[in-house]
Amino acid sequence: MGSNSSRIGDLPKNEYLKKLSGTESVSENDPFWNQLLSFSFPAPTSSTELKLLEEATISVCRSLVENNPRTGNLGALIKVFLSRTKELKLSAECQNHIFIWQTHNALFIICCLLKVFICEMSEEELQLHFTYEEKSPGSYSSDSEDLLEELLCCLMQLITDIPLLDITYEISVEAVSTMVVFLSCQLFHKEVLRQSISHKYLMRGRCLPYTSKLVKTLLYNFIRQEKPPPPGTHVLPQQSDGGGLLYGLASGVATGLWTVFTLGGVGSKVAAASELSSPLANQSLLLLLVLANLTDAADAPNPYRQAIMSFKNTQDSSPFPSSIPHAFQINFNSLYMALCEQQTSDQATLLLYTLLHQNSNIRTYMLARTDMENLVLPILEILYHVEERNSHHVYMALIILLILTEDDGFNRSIHEVMLKNITWYSERVLTEISLGSLLILVVIRTIQYNMTRTRDKYLHTNCLAALANMSAQFRSLHQYAAQRIVSYTCRHLRRYVYVLDKLYFPHSHCSTLQHCFSTLSDNGEELLSLTCSHILRSYASSLFSLLSKKHNKVLEQATQSLRGSLSSSDVPLPDYAQDLNVIEEVIRMMLEIINSCLTNSLHHNPNLVYALLYKRDLFEQFRTHPSFQDIMQNIDLVITFFSSRLLQAGAELSVERVLEIIKQGVVALPKDRLKKFPELKFKYVEEEQPEEFFIPYVWSLVYNSAVGVYWNPQDIQLFTMDSD
Repeated sequence: MGSNSSRIGDLPKNEYLKKLSGTESVSENDPFWNQLLSFSFPAPTSSTELKLLEEATISVCRSLVENNPRTGNLGALIKVFLSRTKELKLSAECQNHIFIWQTHNALFIICCLLKVFICEMSEEELQLHFTYEEKSPGSYSSDSEDLLEELLCCLMQLITDIPLLDITYEISVEAVSTMVVFLSCQLFHKEVLRQSISHKYLMRGRCLPYTSKLVKTLLYNFIRQEKPPPPGTHVLPQQSDGGGLLYGLASGVATGLWTVFTLGGVGSKVAAASELSSPLANQSLLLLLVLANLTDAADAPNPYRQAIMSFKNTQDSSPFPSSIPHAFQINFNSLYMALCEQQTSDQATLLLYTLLHQNSNIRTYMLARTDMENLVLPILEILYHVEERNSHHVYMALIILLILTEDDGFNRSIHEVMLKNITWYSERVLTEISLGSLLILVVIRTIQYNMTRTRDKYLHTNCLAALANMSAQFRSLHQYAAQRIVSYTCRHLRRYVYVLDKLYFPHSHCSTLQHCFSTLSDNGEELLSLTCSHILRSYASSLFSLLSKKHNKVLEQATQSLRGSLSSSDVPLPDYAQDLNVIEEVIRMMLEIINSCLTNSLHHNPNLVYALLYKRDLFEQFRTHPSFQDIMQNIDLVITFFSSRLLQAGAELSVERVLEIIKQGVVALPKDRLKKFPELKFKYVEEEQPEEFFIPYVWSLVYNSAVGVYWNPQDIQLFTMDSD
């Protein structure tokens, strides 16, 4: 940089970089800095370009690591940058392209060096590099500024105070990226850091007063999704006086110092820009998530989390309580719209989760919106395409639904929102369906996918909890939603009988039953219902009779087997026996969901009654089951009551006629005959030490999504490379 190099491979030989990293001290007032900073190239964005740059400059960086304790050149570079930032705001107002461009270049070099320093040395060594101060002979002054703290404060000021213009866009992105790099020491530790330079500088001292302003700015960067200006146009605008920029620059800087460094030409950034519409918004969101998930300091809570927990709507004129630190206001409508539009990314979904879970003002505002479908539909689409999403993204989407379903108003309102032509739902053409019914369909599909593929208990438990929260408020269920609730329950009832068959009669030659259950699929449910009902009717009763005597012992053995606590003399249970607990849990919860709907909103859901009647043969086999007997009472009562009314109406009834009889029967069914059960309500609670999950997750997002920052995967300790 400072020579006419045009290839990355030439960088280690660059005379200016060699001088920066060499054994000679360079004063901060030396003209060398103008020469070093007079380079121009499109900032690398692709992983390939970033890796090439890293490999080309690593020798320079390591040379500086070795020599800097004696030369202090890193400190001199930082002081050059700090002195320039004092005039940056004025330069932006005056459209001083050259000054801003060189200041950006200084920060770019600092960021590259800082990344290597953090990776290659301990925090104690890092601080020594930033506290070097040249002393003249005979000087005994011990006063030295902490350049690292000063740099961080300067970056915060740059992010929050410099107006976002075409000419300041890239330096704003670079400032955010440099803060991310400063916090990246976590990447090189397997354990979550609870004491670090991040805590030292960001949670106390000179940086602390910038907390609320920084969080607010990062949120607004996310909200605005500002696109970068066209490559090159904001850095090197053509002069209109005929002299041109090159002439003007040459008059201010010695001839021959102009450097043009390219990575495939000025237009090489276009592809990356098209993939990521707003690098500033992306980097800002990543930095915000990193700050929000810092662990509390030993003597102080995380101020950035406090700011996220307490900010209010700009429409809210009520005063902040004096006990709330770092408070600020932001436009909730703009934030809501941005969250609705950006849910395709993990980080936007994680932000939505963070705000819903931690900020009661945001949660109250969102639940009061009359257009919740704009937020819920993108979340449902994430769950629907579960095969294409990483597990963490699916978890966050699911927990968001669970948090929303804790509110009865939400559970009522989603059944009043009618949707048309949901094109991404491919199992069946849905020309018109309520948001509530669609939510039920997607959640059941997610449970089914999990039970057959990933078998993650955490996932299906939260899915069932969301359905349970909604169940008392089910209204006008779409016939397909009602059918899926019942058919999914029946699927597990049949699977349960199959597992018991294998468990108690492992040498049974009942090939018909085994074949039916082993080949069971959604498309085969109707065929199975017709061909095997007579087998189930006779077979299940004997199984349940035996089950009542041995059931507890079997479940205890299954649990021990899962925990690996069987003694050496015990015969381990096969895999299908280990499924027993999970299957029974799903059946129990699905029956409770159906029961909750029947006892609270039977008159609103004729389609659910119709679906139960259609599968009544199977439900009748479980009325005496010791694990489900209590919850089956109401379901059995409803099935018996409406079956008798259908018998009275005669044979060959049309679907329309059956539904009409059900609607009439609902009025005649005495409500006091339905047994009351405790209300189904589940509340999301973060597990103890949530940082053990969230910090690796956030940093995996930074590693995979940050623009213009590359880390060697071999250096990463916090998570494995195949991690989600």
